Amino acid sequence: MRIFDAQEIIEGISEFVKPSNGHSMVDPLRCALVCSPRTAGWNRPEYAARWRDLGFRHSPDFETAQAQHDALCGQLAGAGVEIIELAPSHELSLDAAYAHDASLPTDFGLIALRPGKSNRVCEGQHQASFCLRFGIRVLAKIIIPGAVEAGDIVWLDSNTLLIGHGYRTNAAGIQQVRKILMEHGVDVISAPLPYGAGPSACLHLMSLLSMLDEKTVLVDLPWLAVETVELLKSRGFRFIEIDYSERETLACNVLALGKNHLLALEENVKTNARLRSSGFEVLTFPGSELCINGGGGPTCLTRPLLRG
Repeated sequence: MRIFDAQEIIEGISEFVKPSNGHSMVDPLRCALVCSPRTAGWNRPEYAARWRDLGFRHSPDFETAQAQHDALCGQLAGAGVEIIELAPSHELSLDAAYAHDASLPTDFGLIALRPGKSNRVCEGQHQASFCLRFGIRVLAKIIIPGAVEAGDIVWLDSNTLLIGHGYRTNAAGIQQVRKILMEHGVDVISAPLPYGAGPSACLHLMSLLSMLDEKTVLVDLPWLAVETVELLKSRGFRFIEIDYSERETLACNVLALGKNHLLALEENVKTNARLRSSGFEVLTFPGSELCINGGGGPTCLTRPLLRG
């Protein structure tokens, strides 16, 4: 397994990276940005001490989390994905391990997002500056009063972006994304999110649905808004429902690798069996510490940079 670091990127080893991702959640994943627990400071006592404030279930076990992240990267590498490790920064927090949320790559450049969780605000600019080093231009950035986290963003097709409106992504942020992308022919649709466990909990649109292929979506159906369900059905999407006994272990958080291959948490045995019986090949890794403790699954841990 090979994970490229920042210096190697600067020296041009990652020329495979292009400023384009095809606006897809399901095309073959070719390159992904990750932030290991080590880079996010899970091994630093002063960082780990903030676990309650950040909404973790318990104090993080760094060794276990890092081993599980290594297992994640091993599965990605085995599926042919090039992996880039985000450069460290003193501004990062434990949440930085969930690298998906801070940026949105598009075919026109990367949008640096402004996460709605205050300790994560710095991550968007950090990822944007990092990606500039290897040729991904910055298209725009979300500014105050806007808040957007990519866990709320789903490409329905190459010209349609669905954005969840909740506690992490607000109306001002959605409007900024709409204004940025409308001139490029992208339709941005707002999707209401439920109250759930309240503002302190991490409830993203992608907590409730994961795109599996161009017309199949894994859903936590009772928690989706009626208008979102109707929108997806009107566009011809087929639903596979999670096993609801596995809701708390992030069963709906599944990463599409392309060509009917998925990456899921090994803890969700029943949901993974449903996916396999529906014709998908499901790879797994353990996520008890890395994922379930902090509330972020396979999609959260990866920021896809190149698909296709």
